Amino acid sequence: MFKAKVLIKRRPSILDTQGKAVEKGAEHLGLTNIKETRIGKYIEFVVDTDNRTSAEKEVNEYCKKLLANPIMEDYEFTLEPAETFVNQEGS
Repeated sequence: MFKAKVLIKRRPSILDTQGKAVEKGAEHLGLTNIKETRIGKYIEFVVDTDNRTSAEKEVNEYCKKLLANPIMEDYEFTLEPAETFVNQEGS
């Protein structure tokens, strides 16, 4: 089993309205040096296979078909043995 960590970000060419809104909030708080805020999504899940190639393929499909909007977003992911994930959750 593998733990997948996925980071999804809007493509640089796409306006990030949520990022702009948060940046305005920072400005109202007196944080005037905050610029170019981009908001993304971070997702973790377990892939129930012992084959890394199979896990990578499945995570790729999951991202393309469900987690990310391929028109507006890019994604990247890492895989690590799921035992690390299980131990952290149990702590």
